Amino acid sequence: MTEQMPFTIEQFYSYINQKKLMGGKCRKCGKIHLPPRPLCNNCFSEDFEWVEIPEKGRLLTYTVIHVAPPRFQKMAPYAVGIVKLENGLKIPGIIRVPQEQIKIGMSLTIDFDTCAAAETWPKWPRYYFKQM
Repeated sequence: MTEQMPFTIEQFYSYINQKKLMGGKCRKCGKIHLPPRPLCNNCFSEDFEWVEIPEKGRLLTYTVIHVAPPRFQKMAPYAVGIVKLENGLKIPGIIRVPQEQIKIGMSLTIDFDTCAAAETWPKWPRYYFKQM
């Protein structure tokens, strides 16, 4: 039997650092939470398992951020959208596609890097979406 890793935001980022997007799947009702949480908001269970999130999906909606928070001003303008993954899960993320090429319904895939928004901001690993 393998050891179950804790359902913490630190473990979530540890997986991202390993280039894996992982969610917490409720063992009672099957709902997947991303990022993970200690309590299922569907059935209130505390029984979870880590599951790898599919890397491919389609863009449902997006917006372009022109006036960014101070720590992200160097990135502006940048696109943020909601992507429906192959398993039906809908997740937000930055879209790294030239803005003139972004289209609702386009196929995207997850990739990983480190946040380099500002030097005072922690260099957290993160996921983003790119064109397939």
